[in-house]
Amino acid sequence: MDTRRRTLIKAVFWNLLGLTVMSLVGFAATGSFAVGGAMALVNTLLGFVMYIGYERLWAGVAWGRA
Repeated sequence: MDTRRRTLIKAVFWNLLGLTVMSLVGFAATGSFAVGGAMALVNTLLGFVMYIGYERLWAGVAWGRA
């Protein structure tokens, strides 16, 4: 099982990558860095919370481990 710190660090890096990608997608869709960035920020914050919960849930599941 991963430690809580490892889960947190993984979530931070994953969400930084997601924030970058979603900012570019938001800009491409809206033509505005402000609107695209705001959309990306909301998505990143929600994704961050969901990712931590998801990882912690799966950390407690023994299925599929050798």
